[in-house]
Amino acid sequence: MKVLITGAAGFLGSHLCDRFLRDGHAVVGLDNFLTGHPENIAHLIGHERFHFIKHNISEFTYVSGDLDGVLHFASPASPVDYLNMPIQTLKVGSLGTHNALGIALAKQARFLLASTSEVYGDPLVHPQPESYWGNVNPIGPRGCYDEAKRFAEAMTMAYHRAQHVDTRIVRIFNTYGPRMRPHDGRVVSNFIMQALANEPLTLYGDGSQTRSFCYADDEVEGIYRLFNSEERMPVNIGNPNEFTVRQLAELVIEMTGSTSTIVSLPLPADDPKVRQPDITRARSLLQWEPRVQLREGLVRTIEYFRGLSGSARMQPPT
Repeated sequence: MKVLITGAAGFLGSHLCDRFLRDGHAVVGLDNFLTGHPENIAHLIGHERFHFIKHNISEFTYVSGDLDGVLHFASPASPVDYLNMPIQTLKVGSLGTHNALGIALAKQARFLLASTSEVYGDPLVHPQPESYWGNVNPIGPRGCYDEAKRFAEAMTMAYHRAQHVDTRIVRIFNTYGPRMRPHDGRVVSNFIMQALANEPLTLYGDGSQTRSFCYADDEVEGIYRLFNSEERMPVNIGNPNEFTVRQLAELVIEMTGSTSTIVSLPLPADDPKVRQPDITRARSLLQWEPRVQLREGLVRTIEYFRGLSGSARMQPPT
């Protein structure tokens, strides 16, 4: 196959490029480096089956040649990013999704949308199955991301029903691993960066809110299987093992050997109290479930962040 991956220089997008190339496919990567980083795909430059286009998918996009698939992963995806860039976030979820779907339609290619567990908002159903419609505040500070992804799902299904595009939707839960940005504001990267610097680990609220953490290799494998499946309705891909944020902080301190303490800050508006995927459909439809346990994944992720010392990636965003 030959596939287009938007957001190819991002955390998950770059791992997806690797996955497709490893199986012998050709990849066109597209990114404007708003939140992605050139270092994530530096090892692919010069690869005979990889071609990169620096471009913003929210603007008119032309890709020459045939395509068998379009995977739309372009979007700010951490609270720091989408709170600082709400308009860009809304644009890539709406205009960007429209453009990516238009490419899939023109090329008669399969389309996969990277959606998110954020479509469930601060859920009133736990764990969250795909049948749950969510509890989202459309005008809250997180609404720019939540509603961008909910609109993207609606647009994807509209193209499927009205234009007969062969579509897939993955709802991604908290994912971590190498190539995360050190200053992206996600809880795993925050805690590891703070612990390695022996700085206090910042909890929001009392740390009793829960999250499930899926290692990048597991997440990408689930997405890859969904793309190659015949399932057109949304599928949760995430790790159902649930931890409190305080448990994660204590584990990171232990595993880094840090002298850090834990401090509490006010809970952000609309921050979900619980987040855990029901992966019944992924297990039955894709024969997929995560294999990497949290402690094992953290070992690899901590090693990655230790190795970034002196890298340009360690500079805080401007």
